[in-house]
Order: sequence, then structure tokens, then C-alpha cells
Amino acid sequence: MSPSPDPAEGAAAAPDQHPEGRAAHLVALTVGSPLLFSILYTILAGAIYFVLGVVAGYALGLTPVVFVVAGLMYLLAAMTYMEGVTMFRQGGVTAFARHAFDELWSFIGGWAVMLDYVILIAATVFSATSYMQIFWEPLGEGTVELVVIAAILVYVAARNVRGFSTGRARRIGLLVLADVAVQALLVVLGMALIFDPGLLASQVDFGSSPTVGDFIVALGIAMVVATGFESAAGVGGEVAVERSAVGRLVSGSSLLVIVIYAGIALVALSAQPIVGGSTELAGRYLETPMVGLAEGFSQAWLRDIFRYLVAGVAIFTLIAGANSAMLGFSRLSYSLSTNRQIPRFLGRLQPTWFTPWILILAAALGAGALAFTRDLEFLLGLYAFGALLGLTLAHLAIVRLRFRSPEAERPYAVPLSIRIGKGSLPLPALVGAVLSAAIWVSVLITHPGARLVGGVWLVGGVLLYVAYRRLTGKPVLKVVQVPREALMREPDEAEYGSILVPVTGTPLDDDIMQTAGRLASDEGAEGDSTEPSQIEAVWFFEVPMSLPIDARLPGAEVERAGAALDHARRVGEEYENVMVATAKLRTRSMGEGIVAEARRRGVQAIVLAAEEPSRIGGGARLGGDLSERFVGPATRYVLANAHCPVILTAPARDDRPVSGGTAP
Repeated sequence: MSPSPDPAEGAAAAPDQHPEGRAAHLVALTVGSPLLFSILYTILAGAIYFVLGVVAGYALGLTPVVFVVAGLMYLLAAMTYMEGVTMFRQGGVTAFARHAFDELWSFIGGWAVMLDYVILIAATVFSATSYMQIFWEPLGEGTVELVVIAAILVYVAARNVRGFSTGRARRIGLLVLADVAVQALLVVLGMALIFDPGLLASQVDFGSSPTVGDFIVALGIAMVVATGFESAAGVGGEVAVERSAVGRLVSGSSLLVIVIYAGIALVALSAQPIVGGSTELAGRYLETPMVGLAEGFSQAWLRDIFRYLVAGVAIFTLIAGANSAMLGFSRLSYSLSTNRQIPRFLGRLQPTWFTPWILILAAALGAGALAFTRDLEFLLGLYAFGALLGLTLAHLAIVRLRFRSPEAERPYAVPLSIRIGKGSLPLPALVGAVLSAAIWVSVLITHPGARLVGGVWLVGGVLLYVAYRRLTGKPVLKVVQVPREALMREPDEAEYGSILVPVTGTPLDDDIMQTAGRLASDEGAEGDSTEPSQIEAVWFFEVPMSLPIDARLPGAEVERAGAALDHARRVGEEYENVMVATAKLRTRSMGEGIVAEARRRGVQAIVLAAEEPSRIGGGARLGGDLSERFVGPATRYVLANAHCPVILTAPARDDRPVSGGTAP
């Protein structure tokens, strides 16, 4: 299924997909593991462009060792995340901690990673302007630089509001491959023409230059690469990836970190050696360390080629990395809003592309404020706070789940486990938890910025979370979610805070919207008074198999759908505390499309205008139940397969609309 040419014309979702975005769902059906590749490797390939200089400033001659150790820690994190992602449809530290501990720890992990995403967006965008300076110096200075930063953030926000497409994933994948090829070529040529092992050995005096504390801070900063797995985990449960492909992602990405990062560090320290306890990688080239590496070639023609080649590739890769980080942020923060860990209205979906536009704009503004500081060292020091806390929680969650849910299916399991009682102890996850926790504590002790800003962010977030839960009458430790199938209440306790209404363009639309409006208004009055209930008014284009699913639709039909949806919105929003979102979707089968979209959006009820039964062969059969006597095949399918209550509104024999009953 491919995206439609017209943005307003989507495709109906499959039953078991997340409701975080239409475009992401379409990718899930078509690209599989290339999507994970694009998200994961974009951050891996891009991070070296801004992290190398800061790490070298702390670790000095031990910079290659830092990246080797970081690569090994990344391998431990990769195994942990892959086990968690293959267990739960919704991946990431929030999901792991929710199932292993409780909702408060889930929030803490998510809140820490949210900060990391915003920092990562700021760092990648700021670094992109620094590399632009290689082509035109004013682009990396003063007001011009701030304007360029703002423009890139607007682009990143707009791209993520519109969603992720199949073509975009493939283009990013090609960019990443080209980027890794350039980096590998730099390592090969650098080892042949620049590398000086004797010089490197003379630069190391561990304990003094660098100190143990600086080495640990550098290691925490180098773990920026682990954010790629958090982003990939957000969509990992939606793509069809075989076990062998998961193994390749774990081993291949880990090998990239160890070989490429360590190789670049070896060459870079030979190109810009330690002199007087410092290196130009952390001075003149702090914001463009890969250019500093290129400047180490003695051949002028190689210097010129790689100077511009590295800068050009860096710009595109860093912007792509900002997009991947924003994708991870939007999905994580939307998950927090649907689980009532942050106010639900923040996760409001844009009606055409079904993306959490308020959260995306908030992230862009926050990243802009951080990027405008133009202090890369501060940003990455602060980043280490959230990254290490999130990693520690992820490792501990996987360890606890081995004992709390030993019988759970694990398509991929962390190897090297020891059987203890009914559970098993995954040693790599345990080692990862200990290392991450130790480094996190060390960063707090040695890095004032991380301690102050990170501490305020974490404590403030927990206080806001507890206050929000208390004010809305929700428990602090238990899951409270805009219901999906796995977490729905019993039918007699059902609320109707989100309702799907398939619009048909007939006089019945008024009746079904009024029914939905009354239900939603009642729920809003009894629930969170500050948060409107949501009616999802959707027009389904039933595309026959004789046409491709993305075939151009007749203009008159599109206009009819738009007019019907506009009318439905006006009717629904006449009710107090009710918000109506509209969308046009494509499907092969009306009934299947309605059920799939209801599941995807996680609605609590469907209000349906039942189509009349087939009149072929003398009309509807006598006898039988309600669904056989008074409704057609699409309605029968919805009644039989919907995960939530279905409220029917159907015409009587004289074609006057009457309200029907509720099907559980």
C-alpha cells in the first residue's frame, strides 16, 4: 500500500498498528527493516560529526578507547532494546519500564529521553550550520546562523507534521550508505597517510591527561549513539523484521560504532595531536571536527576534496539526523500523552496526517532555544544525563521482565543468560545497567551543567506528572491510557472520550454526529474538564480491486467528501467540550477499513450509520439476530470484529432516521 498523491487521501489502517501517524503506518506495511535502518543509522552516521571534538576535549589521547568502550556499551544496549522491541508493539524505555515496574518509572524514563531528543535536534541543527560555514563563512556566524538554524527547524517540524513516507525512508537509507562510505574512505586513507602510532602512544597519561573523571564524562557523551535505538524502538514493533534481520541490525550497527568511530578517532588525533594538554579538535575544530581530520592530509588536493566532501555530506546527514530525532520525540511524547503521563491535549493529532503537531512544534521551539546558545559542549554534557538514565532503566526493565514475565514470548532474547528459579538473568543487560548507572552518577558529580539542568528537568517533570495525575483523579503508579484493545475497561465501565464516526454524506450524518456529540459531551463533563473529548469523523473511499489503492479519485467525489466532513465538524462541535477531527481514507472493504481504523486510533466507541441489507433475492431474511435482519455486510463485519462498543443509527422502513442500539 503506498501513500496517496493527495495528502488528504490516506489509506485505512491495518488492525494491529499504532495510532501515531498515518504515514508511519504506511511505511510499516511496505518497507520493513529499511525503515529501522534509516532511523538507526542516520543518528549513528551523523553523531560523529559533532561528538568527536567534545569527546576529544575530555578524553584527549584516550579518545579511541572511549569510542571502543562506547561501542561495547552500545552492543549491550542494542541487545536490550531488541529484546524489548520484539516483546511489545510499542517499544522504547517507557514501554519496558511500564511492564517491568510501574507508570511512574515509565514516565521518568520517557521524560529523560524526551530531553535527549530535544538536545539531539538542537545539536544536529547547530552542527549543520557549522559545516555550512565551510562553503560560506557567514552561515556559521551571528544573526545569519540563527536564521539558518530557525529555517532548518521549521523544515524539520514541517516534515514531521506531514509524516514519514516510504520514499523518504529509502532516500535517507541511500544518504546513510553514502555517508558511511565517505567515513570508511577517510579511515582507510587516514590510516595509510596520517596515522602515527608512536605519536598517539606519547599523548596518553591516564589519570593525569586525561583524568579519570574526564574519561567518564567523555564516555557518557559518546553514548549519544544509543539514542538511535530509542528512535528505532518507537517503530520497531510495527515493521515486519525477521530474527536474522534483528541480529544484523544489532551486530552491524555495533560494528559501525566500534570500527568507524574508533578508526576516525585514531586518524583525527594523528591529524590534530595533543599539544600542551589540548587538541585543536576541541578548539578550532570543536564544531567541525571531521574537517579537522581532513586538514591533516599533507596533500593539498586531498585536503581540498575531503574538506568540502565531508562538509557537504555532514550537512545532509545532520539534517536527516534531526528528522529522525524528531520522529522519535513525536512518537515518544505522543505515547506519554495517550497514557495520561502528560496532558492528553498535547498529543492532539493533525487531522490530515494524523501526527502530534503540538508536540512537534514544542520540540522545535525547545530545540531552537538550546541551539541558539551555540554551546555544543554544554548540550552534549546535558545529553549524557538523560541518555545514561534511560539506558539504565531499559537494562533494568529487561532484567526484571525475565523474572516477572518469564513465560512471555521473546522472538529475540539477550544471550548469555543464567537460569535462576523460574526466570533467567541476562548477563549483558545486567552489565549494561551497572555500567550505565555508574557513569550516570559520575557525570552528575563531575558535570555541573548536567547536574543542575538535568536535575531540574527530572524533578520538575516528576512533580508535574504527580500533580497532573492527582488533579485529574488518576492513580500515580497505575496505567491510565486512552484505551486500546489490551488496556480497555469492561464494557459497563466504558467511557466515550474518543469516538470514530464514519461519515456517509447522507441525511443520517446529522443523526450519527449528534449521537456521538452527546456521548462525547457527557464523557467530557464527567472526565477531565480541561481536555475536550474527541470525535474522529472519517470518510472512507472504498477503492475497488480493479484500481490501485492510490489511484486518483474523481474530483466530485473528493469535494463531496470534504463538504460532508465540514458539515459533520460543525454539527459535532455544537456540543460542549467536544473536538472533531476529520480525515479522508482509502480502503478495499468498508467494514474492514472501519474496524482497522478504529483499532489504529484506539477509539472507545464507533457510531455507525448502518447501511441497508441487501435486497437481492427478495430482501433480508426473516428470523435471525439484529445484525442479520436489519444491516448489510459492512455493518455486520463491524459488529462482529470491532474491539469497542458500536452504536448503530439506521433508517426505519419509512426512511426516517432512528437511533439504534449498542453492540458490545
